[in-house]
Amino acid sequence: MASVPPQGGRKHPNQEYLKIDTTNILFICGGAFVGLEKIIESRVSSHPLGFGADIKPRGEKNLRELFNRLHPDDLIKFGMIPEFIGRLPIYVALDDLTKNDLRRIITEPKNSVLRQYKASLKLDEVELVFEDEAVEAIADKAISQKTGARGLRSIVESMMMDVMFDLPSEQGAKRVVINRDVVEGKIPCIVERGKKTA
Repeated sequence: MASVPPQGGRKHPNQEYLKIDTTNILFICGGAFVGLEKIIESRVSSHPLGFGADIKPRGEKNLRELFNRLHPDDLIKFGMIPEFIGRLPIYVALDDLTKNDLRRIITEPKNSVLRQYKASLKLDEVELVFEDEAVEAIADKAISQKTGARGLRSIVESMMMDVMFDLPSEQGAKRVVINRDVVEGKIPCIVERGKKTA
């Protein structure tokens, strides 16, 4: 049983607490935890010296291997309170998303970013085509910006902004083609105009 203050913690010390049975509740605490790797590294790294030492450049470190050596004390040094850490019994390190993972996220889900834009433009009788090279370029851009899956929407949105607002007001059937050059900002979106189909 956990006692939860309904109006926040320390401001109202005399308030009634709500009792919540947490038996069947799974709590997941996730995030990037920027800077935590430095705390772990300072604890576990030995500074090898001499002729036989395997010296790696500072940037060349396997974060997953480092996060697998996480200790509760590292989280306390990171700034979390001990009472909270005591309720996190399992720590799991995840790999960075690969280019192939990002490609799948862009295209496969039922409500993927590309499908949303295609459906939105279809309402205005505009056909939207993303070439395979364009999808690959979007994934490359997300990796280079280190934004992961969250950055995919902003990349597509910045590219589609003008088309989304300009094309619906124009008459006739239209087709918009997005290729690698469009994603990389070398050329604007390719708009093919034709006669209105019945």
